[in-house]
Amino acid sequence: MIELGKYQMLQAVKKTSFGFYLAEPEGKQRETVLLPAGEAPEDLTVGDLVKVFIYKDTEDRIIATTKQVPLTVGGLAVLKVKEVSNIGAFLDWWLIKDLFLPFKEQTTKLKAGDNVLVSLYIDKSQRLCATMKVYDFLSSDSGYKKGDMVSGIVYDKIDSFGVFVAVDNIYSAMIPNNELFAPVKIGEIV
Repeated sequence: MIELGKYQMLQAVKKTSFGFYLAEPEGKQRETVLLPAGEAPEDLTVGDLVKVFIYKDTEDRIIATTKQVPLTVGGLAVLKVKEVSNIGAFLDWWLIKDLFLPFKEQTTKLKAGDNVLVSLYIDKSQRLCATMKVYDFLSSDSGYKKGDMVSGIVYDKIDSFGVFVAVDNIYSAMIPNNELFAPVKIGEIV
């Protein structure tokens, strides 16, 4: 099964003037996805396996790319806000189609140029989207000890409590307000 939002090893099963059609190497029902010609390795031939990321293009068609993207479904990455519109924010994730971050998945007001820690998910319309609600994707079991120096990105803030920081984009940590030396905002590295 070709899975949206993940890397997969797929087999080139047909070559056309506009790219290669890829399928699972031994699938009985061979669902195919297009790898555009400009994305295909120069030496790719029918029968070869190629590692691709699966997403939807600007016309909402499932498509493959050999480009490296910073996150897959359920993963975490810090991305830059390219634009904020009346429906949400759009993040740069190195593909032609920017990654949509709906307002309901934002934990603070954003502007172009902001950096945000997000996770990738598939929405109810079967589209890839981002969420800033990342607490459930972070672990609290780090190998760090008291006194270790670490840094991370602020991913949430509760004014009466403190800020929540993602250390190494893996571990959740909290800095109480009484330990903050200056005001910080979501997206800052501390």
